[in-house]
Amino acid sequence: MFNSLPGSLINTNSLNILKCFLIMVIFCPAAKLEGQITAFFNSSYEGEARDAVTPTGWLQCEDGTTPDILPGPWGVYLAPADGNSYMGLITRKDGSYESVGQRLPQTLKMGNCYFFKLMLARALTYNGFNKPTILRVWGGSDRCDKRQKLYESIPIVHVDWKSYTIRFKPKKDIDFIIIEAFYNGKLQYTYNGNILIDAITPIYTCDKAELVVNR
Repeated sequence: MFNSLPGSLINTNSLNILKCFLIMVIFCPAAKLEGQITAFFNSSYEGEARDAVTPTGWLQCEDGTTPDILPGPWGVYLAPADGNSYMGLITRKDGSYESVGQRLPQTLKMGNCYFFKLMLARALTYNGFNKPTILRVWGGSDRCDKRQKLYESIPIVHVDWKSYTIRFKPKKDIDFIIIEAFYNGKLQYTYNGNILIDAITPIYTCDKAELVVNR
């Protein structure tokens, strides 16, 4: 009986150590990659699939903004690029369009080079809002402040997910980021369109960090 006790203790201790390690892996936040400055909250727009619902952590930044959590509503069934859901924004023939924003946990400093990535696509069926739009990204100091246009994409015509890099140098410090759908300026008229957005990465400094993220 006494000879078996040390072995039992060793097995029990080993099991406890393994349990502690697994708990740390599951619940401890991942370490920042080199060059990571800050991360968006709910960066993959996770939530219950519903129409006209702003994803948790994001704010409406244009009148009439009613983003959709997809897939499911409006006949949009493209599988998410990350997680279980993504966001859809639209433009309207009446000249209104949708944009959402978020206050950053950390200020982006004037003159520094930053970048983040996201996945974009377009839905062929979106309750009639089917034409390609562009993505615009703005930065500002206050809620929904469009002080600086940081990025403007080409028209998003593809119906599968593709990665885009948003690279910019702020002319003034930035505390708030806005992401919006907008019209293709070459068409010279407003129209019903859509853009799908998913999997926004953290914001990184450029150069060396860009090499790490692109591995």
